[in-house]
Amino acid sequence: MGIKTDITLYTEGTPNGLKTSIVLEELGLEYKAVSMDLSKHEQKEAWFLEINPNGRIPALTDKDENGTEIKIFESGSILQYIVAKYDKNYKISYPYGTKEHWETVNWLMWQMGGIGPMQGQANHFTRFAPEKLKYPIDRYVSETHRLYRTLDGHLAKSKTGYIVGDRVTVADIAVWPWVAAHNFSGVPSITQYPHIVKWFENLLKRPGFEAGRNVPRPHFHITLNSLSEKELDKIAEGGRKWQDEAREREAALARGMPEV
Repeated sequence: MGIKTDITLYTEGTPNGLKTSIVLEELGLEYKAVSMDLSKHEQKEAWFLEINPNGRIPALTDKDENGTEIKIFESGSILQYIVAKYDKNYKISYPYGTKEHWETVNWLMWQMGGIGPMQGQANHFTRFAPEKLKYPIDRYVSETHRLYRTLDGHLAKSKTGYIVGDRVTVADIAVWPWVAAHNFSGVPSITQYPHIVKWFENLLKRPGFEAGRNVPRPHFHITLNSLSEKELDKIAEGGRKWQDEAREREAALARGMPEV
């Protein structure tokens, strides 16, 4: 039995979605997971926009001490909310204001502003763009490699193998699902980053990571890391269709036309 909460997590098995479920599992919290069907653009429906007006997953609802509903969106914000409210014993965090606390924030923001958007764009242009254009693929894959080099160099100096201090933190948790998706994002191998490989494999051994990465459905990104480009492009076909629909929808809204 876990620690009871009023948390409902709206999510899918994307890197940003997996961050939140791993944090919840690492802290042993009970929560309700709602699987969002991105292929049907469920994240754009009115009921969900009441929770996250930006129409993205993950999002989370909870209740405060008075029973008032709290709505949290943006994965970095969600992670900080969870540890602030539920990690009173600093299992995956450090006391506010300490050196380690701010180092954790540094690396969490590094993921939010670096690995996430850069590898996300590498993923898009490598797998989902209507055309495989060399410049954007090279641009974003190269930037992903630069960020991996940054992390590998940092981990090389770590005495514990964690990104910050002597324990796993939301910094590790935020980065891990993106590294898990490296091949699908156009980075076929990470063997040139030995410290990342060791860090990644050690975290995978943790029960919280194993449970959290399989919410709301079995984790698939690791299974893609041994596949060929041809196989990966075949897998991407379904996602390409709904991403095309999403672009058409947003373009129509930008022109002031009814949604398509």
